[in-house]
Amino acid sequence: MNKEKWLFEITPKNNLFDLNLKEVWQYRDLLVLFVKRDVVTLYKQTVLGPLWYLIQPLLTSVIYTVIFNNVAGIETPGMPSFLFNLAGVTSWNYFKECLTGTADTFKKNQNIFGKVYFPRIIMPLSVVVSNLVKFGIQLLIFICFYIYYVSTGWIIAPNKFIILLPLLILLMAFFGLGLGMIISSMVTKYRDLSFLVTFGVSLLMYISLVNLPYSKFEEKGVTYLVDYNPMAHLIEMSRFMLIGQGNFTIDNLIYVTCFSIVVLVIGILIFNKTEKSFIDTI
Repeated sequence: MNKEKWLFEITPKNNLFDLNLKEVWQYRDLLVLFVKRDVVTLYKQTVLGPLWYLIQPLLTSVIYTVIFNNVAGIETPGMPSFLFNLAGVTSWNYFKECLTGTADTFKKNQNIFGKVYFPRIIMPLSVVVSNLVKFGIQLLIFICFYIYYVSTGWIIAPNKFIILLPLLILLMAFFGLGLGMIISSMVTKYRDLSFLVTFGVSLLMYISLVNLPYSKFEEKGVTYLVDYNPMAHLIEMSRFMLIGQGNFTIDNLIYVTCFSIVVLVIGILIFNKTEKSFIDTI
């Protein structure tokens, strides 16, 4: 009796390290569909639509400039305060959107997961890719303001290490994706954890050098708040590459790379384990 050859065979995962990248590639059209959904429908039926991609970082940078630089008197020597803040906000927004978008993967998509099969990891991957589109738009706005300040006489120049900027973006994606998958897996059992994510991300921002220079932490003797924070190093290095303001060392780059990869691996392992039984607990 001849065995029938099936086009696809769905079997339970017995190995946590089985990422089945070949299957993910087979579902690449679905990944593209989810990315389009995330980009197009986010601001659908809104008055300003995609303009919110531009308005959000601009308003945030203006508020930080007024409150922290003008009112609180925090200086950014040799650098326009608005551009300093915009550089930090642009990088931070990508990490934040990857983290918060991934953290609700199981809860937001439980209806889809319960009806049809596809590699579950495609959903968090779509969040990372779609946010990359938003990041590109916001980076373009940053470049426009950069050109404006240079044309008005400010001496600003990107650092030669700017060629490593794609690596930093990839590390932000790894860190946000890994941490988001860990939180998403925990939310399946502890639903109230999702309410703490937004609060925790807000606290993390203030110790990630988004709107404060490293010198302020040195003055207060609390550099330990940022020295072990990988996002602080990522923001600082990205700002250094874009406008030459901040610190960059190979040691910090190695630390952030190792930390992000470890978090990503742990996130994938926990995500793979959770997807087997989450539909029974969520």
